[in-house]
Amino acid sequence: MQPVRVRFAPSPTGPFHIGGARSALFNWLFARRYGGVFILRIEDTDLERSSRESEENILAALRWLGLDWDEGVEVGGPNGPYRQTERLELYQRYAEQLLSQKDAYRCYCTEEELAAEREALLAEGALSGYSGRCRNLSPEDCARLEAEGRKPAIRFRVPDNQGTIVVRDLVRGEVSFDCSDIGDFIILKSDGIPTYNFAVVVDDHCMSVSHVIRAEEHLPNTPRKILLYNALGWETPQFAHVSLILGKDRSKMSKRHGATAIEQYQEKGYLPEAMVNFLALLGWSAGGEEEIFSLEELTRQFSLERVSKSPAVFDLDKLNWLNGHYIRQSPIEYITDLSIPFLEKAGYLKTPLTPERYEWLKEVIALVRKYLVCLDDLKDHVGIYFNEEVEVLEEEAREALTAPHVPALFEALARLVLDCPALSAEAAKGLLKAAGKEAGVKGKQIFIPVRAALTGSIEGPDLDRIMAILGKERVARRLAAALDRGL
Repeated sequence: MQPVRVRFAPSPTGPFHIGGARSALFNWLFARRYGGVFILRIEDTDLERSSRESEENILAALRWLGLDWDEGVEVGGPNGPYRQTERLELYQRYAEQLLSQKDAYRCYCTEEELAAEREALLAEGALSGYSGRCRNLSPEDCARLEAEGRKPAIRFRVPDNQGTIVVRDLVRGEVSFDCSDIGDFIILKSDGIPTYNFAVVVDDHCMSVSHVIRAEEHLPNTPRKILLYNALGWETPQFAHVSLILGKDRSKMSKRHGATAIEQYQEKGYLPEAMVNFLALLGWSAGGEEEIFSLEELTRQFSLERVSKSPAVFDLDKLNWLNGHYIRQSPIEYITDLSIPFLEKAGYLKTPLTPERYEWLKEVIALVRKYLVCLDDLKDHVGIYFNEEVEVLEEEAREALTAPHVPALFEALARLVLDCPALSAEAAKGLLKAAGKEAGVKGKQIFIPVRAALTGSIEGPDLDRIMAILGKERVARRLAAALDRGL
């Protein structure tokens, strides 16, 4: 295999989409698998919609996913600059080369003229491509039109009788295109800004890109690119078009299928490891039943041969399952650190954590993480550990607290807890049993009312661990409060 050089070239025109992240990941994995170079290029020639804010959003999302780049914006490299708006002179140079070769020509048609031409062709039932009206203008014609104040665009001259172009795609196999459907197309607009098809060919050549791995929606553009490569005498890179991403209803993925931007998942507390794992499975498989892959494992196993031609389905339930897995299996310190901003946002953490408070928080996170889909769910599970008062809303919990044996049980347990030197989970087990013995009850008659008093619910994590986290004083206060309310 030739030296691998791939690129990810997003347009900074909005939030970083799931599909773009999947393309970036596949390119990165391919480069890392084969010891190649991953280039990050910014295609910002849509001047009205592009912004540095969107560019920063993309870079931040890539870093969050753990994807670094060898050349490109911010890191530099031998083939820069890496923003297209900083490469305009280069596009002008190659456009002039095509003009001198008669492979391109100046087009003076106005937008109004082109619109009228399209309407006329459509009315006749013909294809709405460019008619070629400026194809054979004489120098005198050009001078006259420029004297009128018209600024020309530059069009590529599609060769007559070109016939069929065959794209040998590494994912889709051979795909044929009839060039009679391709009209002469603009490569440089009248303001000097290149069109996508032209700029990407120039950039990929000048950056020695060996493989172009991108979404299937770009496949119809490929014949135009091949025509440009041929006209400029350049070697064509290898293409690999990965499948579309569909919603579970098999329609094109949209907001109704869930959030579509990476930052939305980041803000909800999805882990980057889960998102990378999920993105990799959108159109690729290792060939077995395994679905849990670290970035390192993906790097070792990724290949284009295992990329499917069939559309990938965005299954939010699967992403949720993966994220829950990583929340439960990751080191508790890592999950605790990630949880802190979400607890601050919910108002549970308001001051810097002392080492002792951090250790306590680790115990809380370790206890509740099995209930989490994403870290934003923390706010629904940690209130009982931070709040002073407990709200008993469940009818079953209220009923449990009215049992005749409850006052004796709670009084005994509160006394035993306060007399205990240190309330560990192991100690709590013994205290519950001892209090039950004093009150003449055992099993559920102990656990259900105590849990209801401490948490407001009859279900939840292990009661002994809850007691250890709450501490002696809060356990005693909650037991006394339940009795005072007469429940």
